[in-house]
Amino acid sequence: MNSRERVRLALSCRAPDRVPMALAFWEESLPAIAPKVPAEYFGLDVRFVEFEPPAGQDDFLRYLAGLPPDVHVGDGAQLRTYHEWNYHPERGPDGPLSAAQTVAELARHRLPDLAEPRRYAGVADQVAQWHAAGWAVAGGPPHLGGELFESGYRLRGFGNFMADLVQRKPLAHYLLDQLTSLTIHSALILARAGVDVLLLDDDVAMPTGLILSPDTWREFFKPRLADVIRLARAAAPDLLIFYHSDGDFTGIVPDLVEIGVNVINPVQPDCMDALALKRRFGDRLALWGTVGTAALWDHGTPADIRAEVRRRIETLGPAGLLLSPAYDLDYAPFENVAAFVETVKTAF
Repeated sequence: MNSRERVRLALSCRAPDRVPMALAFWEESLPAIAPKVPAEYFGLDVRFVEFEPPAGQDDFLRYLAGLPPDVHVGDGAQLRTYHEWNYHPERGPDGPLSAAQTVAELARHRLPDLAEPRRYAGVADQVAQWHAAGWAVAGGPPHLGGELFESGYRLRGFGNFMADLVQRKPLAHYLLDQLTSLTIHSALILARAGVDVLLLDDDVAMPTGLILSPDTWREFFKPRLADVIRLARAAAPDLLIFYHSDGDFTGIVPDLVEIGVNVINPVQPDCMDALALKRRFGDRLALWGTVGTAALWDHGTPADIRAEVRRRIETLGPAGLLLSPAYDLDYAPFENVAAFVETVKTAF
């Protein structure tokens, strides 16, 4: 069984030959395995396809390249995205649309041009190459940290956007309609390019629960997310839909299943009860992640990681499970990452 077959079976809640796996790194972790690419070095089951960054960022890229090696200002791809959207959190809480008071003022603002063909010209070819090599391929629309909620509050400023959702609903609906259109356009490109998994995400939760009420999420975000999924799946009926939010988003999981989400991520064990979700949703929802707290990855031992992996496989797998760290790895010891990979490959 190759990686693509393994991933598609697991995320369709059927049993593969072994549980598939993925990893997520911040750049600080990469020197430990340089010059290798993590997916190749560890033999991971998923490859991730991305749109090209926008043109006209040469000065900004030279600035990033010129920083001292011990200065970490964040993930380079994320910073390029911030630059494209004119989002500058280092300047304070206001976003580029914070001052807008009317829909007309919002309409005067130009959102990034994600439709430029150069940015996605090579996506279909890359997907085809990885498929030919037997890998599963996932891809997500370009966005400002999240397709709808996160992009909205970063553009408007958090306080403004939360007030829009309650007191200035026409502004919220207008902005979210524009963001949804961008998302649909990009999702269709990815679906038609043949990705196996469409990655959608929005951090709508904190460790103790949702940031906004379930009713507000259902009014503003659920129908728009449903439209993205419906149109993407119309273009690619066998497309698997992935939804990410950090924190505890248990309160909207039934809604996500209802609108066609196949797999949720990262199901952080200090925030969500993966076993309870498995028991409730059975063969309707797969879990991607589930392994370890940030403290376990950074301060635990390889033996701790091995025990955590085995526990997840025994209680949650093998059907409906793709194992990965439930937190992005930043300064986790290389030995812990290697222990994770080895255990996943040999435990089943």
